[in-house]
Amino acid sequence: MKEILVYGSLIFYFSSFIGYLIEVFWCYLGSKRFVNRGFLCGPVIPIYGIGALLILFCLLRYYADPVVVFVFGVIITSALEYFTSFLLEKIFHNRWWDYSNRKYNLNGRICLRNSISFGVLSLFIIYAVTPGFYFLFSLFDFKFWMVLSIIFTIIFVLDVTYSVIIAYNLRNRIIIVEELKNEKIAKIPVIFEKRLKESIAGFKAFPNRLLKAFPNLDNNVFEMMKKWREEAKEKRKKEKEHKKDS
Repeated sequence: MKEILVYGSLIFYFSSFIGYLIEVFWCYLGSKRFVNRGFLCGPVIPIYGIGALLILFCLLRYYADPVVVFVFGVIITSALEYFTSFLLEKIFHNRWWDYSNRKYNLNGRICLRNSISFGVLSLFIIYAVTPGFYFLFSLFDFKFWMVLSIIFTIIFVLDVTYSVIIAYNLRNRIIIVEELKNEKIAKIPVIFEKRLKESIAGFKAFPNRLLKAFPNLDNNVFEMMKKWREEAKEKRKKEKEHKKDS
């Protein structure tokens, strides 16, 4: 049981890192610039790690049948991506990626092109990555991998905690901004609205990295937040200049 937990966690972390490299490389091909594509601050994308574990657990027994690996790889990874998109939207009150502009998509959460790519990736995991893991784990004894697993887990938990706090604060700001757009909220006193704007604009932990990593987030909301933050910054700057002049 201990071996399963240690090696399973390492496969999760290594696969998450490989997935991160794939996402960054794919994004670079399109935009010609490097962007941290993960939800987390560290160079890992957990959905790839979870996907790799699911594929190994469900499909390794079909090693002799690549067609089965491919087809069920498409189904498993597509279901995982759809569920993850749905869950993130419900928790953080916004959609982190949207494939609505692509052909053969399902509610904008998954699309045929990505699903086929994940099917190919499933073949890669079963026939290339898995033997690589066996070889890698044979290089050092179990104690080494256990210590490494513990270190990775501590870093991962801290990263998840910090990233969730940032994303949840972002969620609260999005809700506030959306309420401001509501006709009833628009009738609130000007002073209260002004304070609310300054509060949002002064949000120190504004997740610019998340905006770059997930450009499909609600642009209108973020443009309003950016504008209010710049206005508040400019106001503070003028107040300082006024104090110096007086």
